[in-house]
Amino acid sequence: MAALGLDSAESAKAALPDPTADENGGEENDVKVDIKRGMDTATFRRVGKQMVDYVADYLENIGDRPVLPNVQPGYLRDLLPGAAPERPEDFEKVMEDVESKIMPGITHWNHPNFHAYYPSLNSYPSILGDLLSSAIGCVGFSWIASPAATELEVIVCDWMVKAMDLPSHFLSTSETGGAVIHGTATESTLTCMLAARERAIKDWLKEHPESGYFDAFSRLVCYSTDQTHSMIVRNASFIGIEIRRLHLPEGRTSLNRKEFVQAVEEDKAKGRIPFFVCGSFGTTSSCDFDPVEEIGPVCMSERIWLHIDAAYAGAFLFCPEYRPLMRGIEYADSFNFNPHKMMHVNFDCSALFLRCVEDLFDGLKEDLLSGLKLMKIFKEQGIPDYRHWEIPLGRRFRALKIWFVLRSMGLQGLRKSLRHHVQMADHFAERMGADPEFEVLTKSLGLVTFRVKDTDAVNALLYNLICDDGRIHLNAAETGNPPTYYLRFVCTSHAEQKDVDFAFDVIKSLTARLRSRRLSLSEVQAEREKMLNNLAQQRRITSTG
Repeated sequence: MAALGLDSAESAKAALPDPTADENGGEENDVKVDIKRGMDTATFRRVGKQMVDYVADYLENIGDRPVLPNVQPGYLRDLLPGAAPERPEDFEKVMEDVESKIMPGITHWNHPNFHAYYPSLNSYPSILGDLLSSAIGCVGFSWIASPAATELEVIVCDWMVKAMDLPSHFLSTSETGGAVIHGTATESTLTCMLAARERAIKDWLKEHPESGYFDAFSRLVCYSTDQTHSMIVRNASFIGIEIRRLHLPEGRTSLNRKEFVQAVEEDKAKGRIPFFVCGSFGTTSSCDFDPVEEIGPVCMSERIWLHIDAAYAGAFLFCPEYRPLMRGIEYADSFNFNPHKMMHVNFDCSALFLRCVEDLFDGLKEDLLSGLKLMKIFKEQGIPDYRHWEIPLGRRFRALKIWFVLRSMGLQGLRKSLRHHVQMADHFAERMGADPEFEVLTKSLGLVTFRVKDTDAVNALLYNLICDDGRIHLNAAETGNPPTYYLRFVCTSHAEQKDVDFAFDVIKSLTARLRSRRLSLSEVQAEREKMLNNLAQQRRITSTG
């Protein structure tokens, strides 16, 4: 025994402190806590009802709070203890700290004066769906892990295909296609890039059997424009692939066929393998639309994976009048939109629709089962094992909150919300367009881009004044070559006409204050530097979409 080191192990074990004693010498048996649920059922019923009231009061009266927090980086560390509590605390004390310490540091995304980024709408039905999903607590990586979680996801995805009039090859009942719910568009796009990579390498090796996998890998190149969401650059970096960001000329914010074909031909002449392009239905800066009906046929003939990022604008397909914006969607190998933006489904929730699921299986391949075998099982049984459809193996029951929203609001309710969103943006654009002080650059769905008729430095100063003022929240961007600096104003279903008018009046009054100042050269240079820093920070923030 001694030779095995068991004597020393027993000695070390004897030297260990009593595991039931805390650092103050007390016994854990004296701690009044439910180790099964964290609190007893009676307490949960009481504080749970209080939490529902708190959430309802918060959302009902959110306009009474400042949309932006007035805190400095690191504020919370000074307010909270440096270590977790040893003894349980009353939940009432926790909620007191929520209101006094957490809420002052919250940017309120569902505030009627929030006009930045793109919306992240929620709703009571979605909150309730998430509550129930949390209570169920399943990790639905396979059908047997929770059959209802898998099957409801298949059903709600098929509902969305039909309600949005997406191509029928995205249906689970189609010959090759299907859909899955991920967390974010970044995750969905990365998944598709992995699938496209493996498909392209397989095709190359069939035609060039003398080549090797890593030789083919090194030749791969994917495409986007400088207006495509920054996630495409991150994802290309993650998987070690070269990306060509096609820079658009002044006055244009979407790709055209000629530029795309030229880039593809240049790369093929250099021995590269064009394998993936990300088309945008609603670019981040201006909500422009890449002409997929022009580049789609090129992708099909060259066997380039065409992915459509419609994170924001995709939900508008629920409304028939906006479907012409999506011309060419039938060419897409994959289509992705975020219900957590405009569908009143709270974050996170991103729906991915695929033309050929087998390609996805090959891209996320495991040693146990081939993509062909997984595809055969899926299509014969009609039931997927969703762990093979994404990068994480564990997954949440996200379909439940979509189901709650679709049943509680109905398609008519969703369409009404989307149309209101556009109507409010139309109203803001009319106010801006009627004022000689401003120029409206673009108006697309719920996004209006505008600027003061002056230099970039003056517009940057206006933006900084808006941020410092804090009554409304929007953000800025720059596009073109040379770049033009402008402000973005996004409307949500939370904003009514009076809120849009209030935002316009704030912008107008701050512009008047700006005009009353005369900037020196040093001030202009300082504002330019501040503008660039703000843009860099925004890019870091929006790259998490």
